[in-house]
Order: sequence, then C-alpha cells, then structure tokens
Amino acid sequence: MTAEIDRETPKPATMVEGILDEREMRKARREKVDRIAKFVLPVLVMALTVLAWYLVVKINNIQHYILPGPGLVFETLVKDYKVLFDALQITLLITFAALGIAVVGGVGLAVLFAQSKWVEMSFFPYAIIMQVTPVIVVAPLIFIYVSSKIVGLLICAWIVAFFPILSNTTLGLNSVDHNLRNLFELYGASRWQTLLYLRLPASLPYFLGGLRIAGGLALIGAIVAEFVAGTGGVGSGLAFTILEASYRLNIPLMFAAILLISATGIAIFAATTLVSHLLLRKWHESALKREN
Repeated sequence: MTAEIDRETPKPATMVEGILDEREMRKARREKVDRIAKFVLPVLVMALTVLAWYLVVKINNIQHYILPGPGLVFETLVKDYKVLFDALQITLLITFAALGIAVVGGVGLAVLFAQSKWVEMSFFPYAIIMQVTPVIVVAPLIFIYVSSKIVGLLICAWIVAFFPILSNTTLGLNSVDHNLRNLFELYGASRWQTLLYLRLPASLPYFLGGLRIAGGLALIGAIVAEFVAGTGGVGSGLAFTILEASYRLNIPLMFAAILLISATGIAIFAATTLVSHLLLRKWHESALKREN
C-alpha cells in the first residue's frame, strides 16, 4: 500500500519541472503573439485609416480637388510614376549625400572634441547655434550666396543632419567607463590607442542612435530646401512636385508625392534601425535578447 501511494504522489522535483515547463510554454506563446502583433497591428491601423478616409470622401461626396480618395491617389501614383520617381531620385540623392557628409564631419569633429577639450569648448557652441537656427530661415541666404542650387540643397540638408551625429557621438566618446580608461592608462596605451580600441567601440550605440535621427532630419532638410528653391522656380525633387501640383490644383498628385516622402522616411528609419541591430545584436544590452 505504501509503495502504491509513493507511485501516485508526484515528486517535488517533478512538480517544479512541470511548473517551469508551463511557464516556458506561456512565455513562448506570448513571444509568438508579440511577434505577430508587431506586424499585424500597424497594418490593421493603416487599413482602418484608409477605410475611414474612403468613407469620409464617399459619404460626403467630396470633390477630388478638395480631398481625393485613396483609390484616386493610388491611381495617380501609378499614372504619374515617371514624374514622381524622377523627383524621388533627386530628393534621395540630396538626402543621402547630406547624411554621408554629416556622418563623416560629425564623427570627425566628435573625435577632435574627445581628444582636446579646448577644441570642444571653442566649436561646440557654434554647432548648437547651427542646430537651433531653423533651416528655413537661412536657406534663402544660402541660395543667394551659393551659385549651384544642388549645392545649396545639399548644404541645407547637411545643416539639419549634422548636429545629432556630432552630439550623440561626442556623448558616447565621453561616456566611457573611467575604470576602463584608467586600465588602458595603467598599461601605457596612448590616447589614440585608447580612442581606437575603447572609446570608439563604446560610443557606437550613441552614434547609431544619432544616425537614426539624422536620417529622417536629412530628408526633412532636403524637402525644406527644395521648397525654398522651388519658390524661385528652381527644383525638381518631390517638394517642387508638390509646389507645382498645388499651383495647378492637382491635389491627387500632391497626395501621391506626400505618400512617397512618408514612405521614404519610413524606409530610411527602418534601414538605420536594421544597421544598428546588426552591429549591436551580439554584445550591447539594447540589442541582446533577454533570457528571463
């Protein structure tokens, strides 16, 4: 009888293992639901928004020159794809060129700041002035003094994208653990060795955070600069397409151009986020997967 009771009574270790297995199963189900919801929920919200847009236009019988329906916008996007995508190429050229120059200049100046406090104290205030001054204010002056309109557009976009790279990278270079810096000094590492093997790798997450911000700002700067240049009759990017469409009351074309600008901004953010994940996923806390 005692042996039968022992066989029927669950062992404590078995009970604990069963509880842990159940928790692991619940956790796996939650993670699966979260992964699915991460993609399904934004699509669902977008679908509901487009449906509401369609119903508002349809029910109120709004004319297309006031508010076009989503179907007409998509039709315009397909019909005028050559005009729109030629304009998109110009905008992308300005955006990525400005972002590239901002990365090179921002990281280079941040390194100088990290190596010399005198350089940082001398030039960082002027970088702040560049950031807090609205680009739309200085853009007309830039187009007056710069003969090439493409160069003017590039300068405007660079001004907007430069500061996040500089400030975030500078913060990262100055946020290195002092104990690690003391260890490098103890072993006789030079300033450049400390920079190369300690401070630059440690500042990478900060730089990538600034890059995500600067990518969107470079696009904004390019669009704003195109608006300013377009008012003078010069420009061929998406912003100038919007201006030209507004003069002709071609509202569907305006919406199509705005849709392309939004999609471009999302693509830039997604690309910079992917780069950040690929570079940090194996060692940085922000990208490591939690095990509990």
